[in-house]
Amino acid sequence: MEKHILIVAGGKGLRMGSEMPKQFLPLKGRPILMRTIERFYQYDPQIGIVLVLPKDQQAYWKELCEEYAFSLPHLIADGGETRFHSVKNGLCAIPANNGLIGVHDGVRPFVSIDAIQRCYQEAATKQAVVPVIEIHESIRRITSSGSQAANREEYKLVQTPQVFSARLLKKAYEQDYSPAFTDDASVVEAVGIQVHCIKGNRENIKLTTPFDLKIANALME
Repeated sequence: MEKHILIVAGGKGLRMGSEMPKQFLPLKGRPILMRTIERFYQYDPQIGIVLVLPKDQQAYWKELCEEYAFSLPHLIADGGETRFHSVKNGLCAIPANNGLIGVHDGVRPFVSIDAIQRCYQEAATKQAVVPVIEIHESIRRITSSGSQAANREEYKLVQTPQVFSARLLKKAYEQDYSPAFTDDASVVEAVGIQVHCIKGNRENIKLTTPFDLKIANALME
């Protein structure tokens, strides 16, 4: 079955406290984004990779590719105003309506090969899957009058790649944008499709703050 992955990297590094977009920050000598792309190539060298980047970052990315001799094949699509619009642009770079399309955050370089494989295998039959992990801390729900304890067993932390039937995902992205779309699963659910949760991997953190970068360097050790 034909497989594709959209790697969305539109960060500006504001929460990271860096002038450089976070996806370009070095992680043990190589930009985070390169390590993320490499992980999917390790999973399947034949997977179609589409990198979604803001236009004003594309020239710098090409410079980095030359500097680090990064030659893994990938297409580049223009980032949009929101993540929704970025993914929609990325989908236009994939002509196929058959097979599977995953969407992954460019600053999640620690997704495991096993987790990627589970996502694509399950999506082949279930059409829409997201990797999740358990919540181990106690949680509280904020209300207008204060807060109250919530049952953590009823909640999961959502990761990427979120993988879908290509035809289904493209159809879902034909609808108008809504602020309620927090990820691709929410876009798909809005057209009445059930999303299935499968096991992710705890190391698959999203690098958005300086503390996350410290964890990332520790994981690289």
